Amino acid sequence: MTYRVCFVCTGNICRSPMAESVFRARVAEAGLDGLVEVDSAGTDGWHEGDGADPRTVTVLRENGYEAGHAARRFDPAWFTRLDLVIALDSGHRRALRRLAPTERDADKVRLLRSYDPAAGDDLDVPDPYYGGAEGFDECLEMVEAASTGLLAAVREQVEGQAA
Repeated sequence: MTYRVCFVCTGNICRSPMAESVFRARVAEAGLDGLVEVDSAGTDGWHEGDGADPRTVTVLRENGYEAGHAARRFDPAWFTRLDLVIALDSGHRRALRRLAPTERDADKVRLLRSYDPAAGDDLDVPDPYYGGAEGFDECLEMVEAASTGLLAAVREQVEGQAA
């Protein structure tokens, strides 16, 4: 059985495709790529069909990650097939929980940085879109830091399904 994770930000061109790429790499490194499916979406459809922001692509490639991507809008019907919906900030979390058709679906929504013990109370990944390249580097650092804890949580779920 495949465990499905979807990362969500606003337009699906900066933070969520970055998180998708990083986490997909972590899943592959852990040997779970046949057991875990990773994708991303946006709460809004402004950029549907567009590639990732060029600054996202640059940061990913410079750090050894794949950067192929086409933006899409999150569809509430996806909740039935997803195991975990990862919001990149608290605004996304609120929007996703409102879209959830059931309380069980709403419980699938988590903040990415909640998987990073060093994040403390600051669980939002800031939107780098209106800033410079350094904001994209900072975003990648936050995504990478949280991906370790997220991978451990997903591995536990995947191994639990196999038992």
